[in-house]
Amino acid sequence: MDINKILDFLKKELSENEYENYILPLRLNEKQSKADLLVFNASNEFLAKFTQTKYAQKISYFYEVQTGNKAKVIIQTQNTKIHSKASKIDIMQIKTQSTILNPSFTFDSFVVGDSNEYAYATCKAVANKDKLGKLYNPIFIYGATGLGKTHLLQAVGNACLELGKKVIYATSANFVNDFTSHLSNKTMEKFHEKYRNCDVLLIDDVQFLGKTDKIQEEFFFTFNEIKDKLGQIIMTSDNPPNMLKGITERLKSRFANGIIADITPPELDTKMTIIRKKCEFNEVNLNNEVINYIATSMGDNIREIEGMITNLNAYSRLINQEITLDIAKSLMKDHIKEKKENITIEDILDIVCKEFNIKPSDIKSNRKTKNIVTIRRIVIFLARELTTMSMPQLAMFFEMKDHTAISHNIKKINELFLENLELKNKIEELKNKILTKSQS
Repeated sequence: MDINKILDFLKKELSENEYENYILPLRLNEKQSKADLLVFNASNEFLAKFTQTKYAQKISYFYEVQTGNKAKVIIQTQNTKIHSKASKIDIMQIKTQSTILNPSFTFDSFVVGDSNEYAYATCKAVANKDKLGKLYNPIFIYGATGLGKTHLLQAVGNACLELGKKVIYATSANFVNDFTSHLSNKTMEKFHEKYRNCDVLLIDDVQFLGKTDKIQEEFFFTFNEIKDKLGQIIMTSDNPPNMLKGITERLKSRFANGIIADITPPELDTKMTIIRKKCEFNEVNLNNEVINYIATSMGDNIREIEGMITNLNAYSRLINQEITLDIAKSLMKDHIKEKKENITIEDILDIVCKEFNIKPSDIKSNRKTKNIVTIRRIVIFLARELTTMSMPQLAMFFEMKDHTAISHNIKKINELFLENLELKNKIEELKNKILTKSQS
C-alpha cells in the first residue's frame, strides 16, 4: 500500500502550511492497517483528534479514488489500541456507501451569492427525481480555481444518491486513466458498463480530457448514450466551451447545447459568509474583525482560506488563546507578503482604470478634478497596501515631491472611509479583484 500517493492528492487540495503541519507528520501504522482500515499515528492527542475530525474523511475519500476500495480512517496517538468489534461495525457501515463523492459537499454547505447564484439554482433544480435528465441537460459550469465548482458538482451527486440514483463522479484525468487501463487490458465492456449505465455523470475539469482522438471519441459516444437515455450530465471547466483548447468542435457543440453557468469571484459579503460557514462547520471561533481581515487579504481561493482558518484554529488551541486581529496578522504575514510580491503597480492601475473607465495616463497626470484626485488616491492606497513599494518609490512613480505627498493621500482616503462606507466597500472589492488576478 503506497500511502504517499493517497497523501499527494491531499497536497493538491490543501495549502502548503496546512499540509506540512498536519498531514506530513502522520505515520501509517502498517501493523494495524488493512485493506479496509487505515490507521495513522500522530505525535500527540490534540493533533490526533484535530486531524481525525478535519482530515479522516478526506483521506478515506482519496484512498477510494486511488484504489477503488473503501476504508475507515483512524488517526490516533502511537499507543492507542483499535477495538476490533467497533471498527468492524464502522467498516461495514462504510461499505454500504456507493460512491467516492465527498459527503461534506452538499447544497446546504454551499454559500450562495450573486457570483454563483445561477450555477447553484440550475444544479439544485435538476437534483430532483422528476427533473433529472429532463430539465437542463447538459449543465456546463466554468470558473477559476477554488470558487466552488467541485463542491457544487458533488452536491448534485450527493443529492442524487439520496434519490437512489447511480452516480458516477470522475475528474477528466480519472476518465482518461480508466480508458487507457481498460483499453490495454481489453476490458472495454467494463469501462462502458461503468460510465454509460449511470443515471448521473459528473465530470470535473473537462478541459483536461486529453488531446487524443480516441479518448475524445469515447467521451463523445458516452455523452450521447447517457443523454439519449435521459441521464443527467454535468461538467466543470476553467473556461466556457467555445474557449476550450484541444477539444473537438463536435464535443464543444454538445457541451454548449444546454445550460452554461459561470462562477465568478465572490463579492466581499459572500466571501465573509463563506468564511463564517467554514468556521461553523470546523468549530472555529473567529471574531468579525479577523474574518474581515481574512476576506480582504487572501483572494478568492476557498481551499487556501480554509487552510488558513485551520492554521489559526490550531494556534488558538495549542496556546489556549483567542485569535485577535494582531495575532491573525502575525500568523498570516508570510502568506500576505508572498501575495504582495506577485502584485505590481501596473496590475492595480489596470484594474482601477477599467473599473472607473479612465486612462492610466489620467492617474499619473497633474489633473486636479475631484474625480481624478479621488481615483489617484485609491490607486496610491491600494499600491501601499498590496505591493512591496515604499512611499518614496510610490512618490517617484507618481512624480510627486516626496514620500510626504504619498502619506497625505493615504491619510485623505482613510478620512473618507469614515464618511463614505460605499467608497470603503468599493476599495475592498477592488482589492479582492487585484488579489484574484495575482493568483491566476
